Amino acid sequence: MKFAPGAKSGAKSKPAGFAVVVLLLTGCHHSDPMLHGYIESEPVRVASPIGGKLLQLSVERGSQVKQGQPLFVLEQTSEQAAVTEAQARLAQAEATASATPSTAPATARSASVIEEQLVAARAAASLSAADLQRQNGLARSGFVSPAALQSFRTRHEADTARVQELEAQLRAARAGTQAAAAQVTQRQWSLEQKAVSAPVSAQVEDTYYRVGEWVPPGSPVLSLLAPQGVKVRFWVPEGALSKLPPGSKVTVHCDGCEHDIPAVVRFIDRTAEFTPPVIYSKENRAKLVFMAEAEPSAQDKAKLRPGQPVDVSLP
Repeated sequence: MKFAPGAKSGAKSKPAGFAVVVLLLTGCHHSDPMLHGYIESEPVRVASPIGGKLLQLSVERGSQVKQGQPLFVLEQTSEQAAVTEAQARLAQAEATASATPSTAPATARSASVIEEQLVAARAAASLSAADLQRQNGLARSGFVSPAALQSFRTRHEADTARVQELEAQLRAARAGTQAAAAQVTQRQWSLEQKAVSAPVSAQVEDTYYRVGEWVPPGSPVLSLLAPQGVKVRFWVPEGALSKLPPGSKVTVHCDGCEHDIPAVVRFIDRTAEFTPPVIYSKENRAKLVFMAEAEPSAQDKAKLRPGQPVDVSLP
């Protein structure tokens, strides 16, 4: 389907009140082609993965924030209670395990007690293994009866089974403590998600909720305009595409800028922004334009404002 000039296929967002004007080149053979565009900034939308009532909003639209600065806090009563409960369970499990005698169930016994018993059991198993090996040699020479040899074999099997039992008990004791500690970590993480700080140094573009409103999980509470997200968006006529492979250098001109700003082309859209209502011919191919994006240096990004009109000259 073709669209008349001024219509748009796969519309791209533009600043309010800003009309994108493309300077069509005469046969695209101008010695110094100049294209028009504007400054775009991709906002960083800050949200919490856990929903809740907005308890505190520490910034307002237009504020400058530094990385790590507190932005907002959601109601934390439920998460704080969960952390307290998990910490109490861990403390109780550790205290009970250390105070329980060795005759208590294995899941309630301390790991240190089981480790001591395991050391003794392994020593007994090693001794019975050595005795069994020596008795096997004597039995082959006829100095030990089969019944006596069997008794040594039975004792070694019992010692080996004891070692395996204690190893299983030790794993269970450690698993119980680790599970309680993991639960504390999980609950603490959930609590921390309710107090959100700035991921980057930036300007607050907008806030979307007021204190007291319910914020769904993952819904942005505010958006930030960071210098890293600044880029130049402009439109390239079809005839000039061959001059702008990705990585090409262009020069950006803007009102109020003391100097021209160099930038590097990072992206060119594969589809035309505007198309004529008829099939392409030599006469109307010049009406095709393709959205392109170029990135200035980090130092120059700080000089540009989103929505600012610019002119872009090709190499």
